[in-house]
Amino acid sequence: MQSNGARGPVRLILAAAAVVSLAASLTACSDDSSPSDAASQAASAASAASRAASAASRAASAATQAGDSLASATAEAGRKFDEFKNGADAKDEVKTDGSANADSDGRATVKVTASNPTSSARSYVVQVDFRDTGGNLLDTTVVTVDDVAANGSKDATARSNRGLTGDVDATVARAVRH
Repeated sequence: MQSNGARGPVRLILAAAAVVSLAASLTACSDDSSPSDAASQAASAASAASRAASAASRAASAATQAGDSLASATAEAGRKFDEFKNGADAKDEVKTDGSANADSDGRATVKVTASNPTSSARSYVVQVDFRDTGGNLLDTTVVTVDDVAANGSKDATARSNRGLTGDVDATVARAVRH
């Protein structure tokens, strides 16, 4: 089964092959072109199709790598949350600034603030999702905010696992207090 990310490049390759075939048949039937002109035009069309197929292949490879990175990050987030069996749901106690900024490595960063409403110090494990403006999940990461004072708050920085481009929003997907 192909992923949605791979269908576009495959369709592009098939379309390029159809263009080459059509161009070759049209130039072969034309009365205005000599056989050498027809061969030259067909070779040019084949070269363009080859470049398109190569670009499509690179795009498909990049999409696969991005999907693999996201799957790995999501699995890692799940493992970190599995470590806290007796934690309390604290999603309402944690906020982000919303819009992520790029650091010097091109990775998205966002400030995370945990507000502890209890009467003793607590630590938080927070999953932050990075999404594009269309709501598509680009990356996810987990940040720990340790030793938040009783009835106090503390900041931490969540950083994406890889470089992200464009406008990126960051939201708290889940949070646990322990």
